Formats: sequence, C-alpha cells, structure tokens
Amino acid sequence: MTDLPLTLEERRPLGRSLRRGLRGRCPACGKGALFRAYLKVVDHCQACGEDLSHQRADDAPAYFTIAIVGHFIVAGVLASEWIAPDSPFWIPALIWSALALASSLILLPRIKGLLIGLQWANRMHGFGGVEKAL
Repeated sequence: MTDLPLTLEERRPLGRSLRRGLRGRCPACGKGALFRAYLKVVDHCQACGEDLSHQRADDAPAYFTIAIVGHFIVAGVLASEWIAPDSPFWIPALIWSALALASSLILLPRIKGLLIGLQWANRMHGFGGVEKAL
C-alpha cells in the first residue's frame, strides 16, 4: 500500500459533506436522512445505500454544544445583569434556562451531523479509509 495522495475522483468535498451533515442528510448523496430518531443515526442511507454505521461521534457533539451554548448564555446572563441589575432573580433565570435548553436541543443533532460529515469526507472510522494494523 502506498501513501500517495488521493486522486481527484477519490477526494470527498469537505464543505459539501459538512453542509449535508449539518442539514441532517447523508454526507454521500445529500438525499437520505442521516437520523432515524433525534440522535440515532441510520445504519444505511435509504437513497444511496452508504453505510453510516461506522460513525463515531461519541461525546464530541455534546462537548461542542456545551461550549457554544455556554458562551452565549454566560454572556447574556452577564449582559442582563448589567442592563437590569434590580430585576428579580427568577425572571432572567427562567429566560436564560429556557434559552439554554432550547438552543442545546436545536444544536445537538446539527453538530452531530456535522461531525459525521467530517468523518465521511476524511474517510475516518471505516468510511473508506485504510485501516492500519498495529
């Protein structure tokens, strides 16, 4: 096996794969659904038959979601404390908690799809790459 770079036909476009994953579509064809439930990835694409069971997103989507949501929620809490320092505690606590929950639920499957698209485009974890034996 040689370590030659992939030819143009063998390359998988990263940007297109990321966009398709972000939309919850198969990174290979963009037509089939990536998820069969909220975060359950389909084993095979219904449109093109691509095997998606190899994906290994694991804890990365949750980590990135927490990092993104945490940044704007903390900034918002600090800003609301600066804008309305005399407001009752429960009002901003309720607003920012609801916003944190809603944004986490919206972002989590999109980030997971994005990471699956990244894995597919880079041929990671059985998506067409060469497995090296130790």
